[in-house]
Amino acid sequence: MSNIYNATVRNTTLIAPAPVVVFQGSNFGYTSGGSTGTSVNTIDKFPFSTDANPTDVGDLTQARNGLAGQSSTVSGYTSGGSTPNNTIDKFPFASDANATDVGDLTVARYLPAGHSSTVSGYSSGGFAPPNVNTIDKFPFASNANATDVGDLTQARYCSAGQSSTVSGYSSGGFTGSAFSNVIDKFPFASDANATNVGVLTQSTRGAAGQSSSVSGYTSGGSAPGASNVIDKFPFASNANATDVGDLTVARGLSAGQSSTASGYTSGGSGSNVIDKFPFASNANATDVGDLTQARGAPAGQQY
Repeated sequence: MSNIYNATVRNTTLIAPAPVVVFQGSNFGYTSGGSTGTSVNTIDKFPFSTDANPTDVGDLTQARNGLAGQSSTVSGYTSGGSTPNNTIDKFPFASDANATDVGDLTVARYLPAGHSSTVSGYSSGGFAPPNVNTIDKFPFASNANATDVGDLTQARYCSAGQSSTVSGYSSGGFTGSAFSNVIDKFPFASDANATNVGVLTQSTRGAAGQSSSVSGYTSGGSAPGASNVIDKFPFASNANATDVGDLTVARGLSAGQSSTASGYTSGGSGSNVIDKFPFASNANATDVGDLTQARGAPAGQQY
């Protein structure tokens, strides 16, 4: 009996669980805050399973625009924003409800980029004023203030944020004197400064950021005129981006969301359009719905 038991143990293959991915969602995308000419507190939710218009499911604690978006497995977060602001808001995915104020960034700032690891949210850069290069980190497991854990290679705002399973990326932006094409990368496993790992196909600010399991994307922006370009860069190696498609509407200051199969670009200056483009192939986006309000500079989350 013992020999049979030992043979069974020796021949059993242990399969490690797949890593938790919070920078992609399977169910819904969210667009929160923004400006219709005046700041709003609206939280919109739209489905990934079908192409449909969103519904208004709650409010942020403050009406503001120019905020960063982060996502855990159970909650959406917004951080920073006008005027500048240091507020970190959290709203639940399990139910449609208003956000609560759960902490503060280390620096009140406008138009930072948002990133999400499995355990923490990050806000990088922004306009304080002046421009800052600060990378802040706050925990998902508890309600707490952010800590300063590193610096971008450039002090800039209006960058797009992307996330892989191991790193955060900040791409493009405005330095105060010039548009940027820089792609910065910083690690999630340790608190460290970012490194420059590539460039976008164009210098741009106000692009939306999306993330597949293997690539980061920027969509739209201002270069300096409104852009419809969808850029893609790899996570597995440090390399420049390539132009892989176009949005249906050239626009900047949009929110980005990511499902497991597609990237979404929602809203933007004077726009309510929700565009969707595939991760599996390089292709143009399609218009799949409209936000409840046409608004610019919102934040994006996914569940």
